[in-house]
Amino acid sequence: MNAVEALDELQRKARHDDKLREQFIKTRDAEDPLGGFCSVCRETGYELYPMDIVQAGDEFYAAMKRSTNGGGENSPVLTGEDDPYELFFAGLQEL
Repeated sequence: MNAVEALDELQRKARHDDKLREQFIKTRDAEDPLGGFCSVCRETGYELYPMDIVQAGDEFYAAMKRSTNGGGENSPVLTGEDDPYELFFAGLQEL
């Protein structure tokens, strides 16, 4: 399972588990929010580390860039590139 799939599963679980959702939300105020977030992920059984989250976002953005006009240097700047970490919390805030 890749990081994005793990985040999707964790988000589904957190949407149905108030305690887990609160644990994730509290990490936003931590000194190291991403590190705290990943710690909760690991406590829940998902081996995610900060670099996994960063890499997942970079890979997604790179794939989008490659798909735009051949991905060359002249490809248009993409606004609103997806950040899996921020999308995770956006999905929780919908509740």
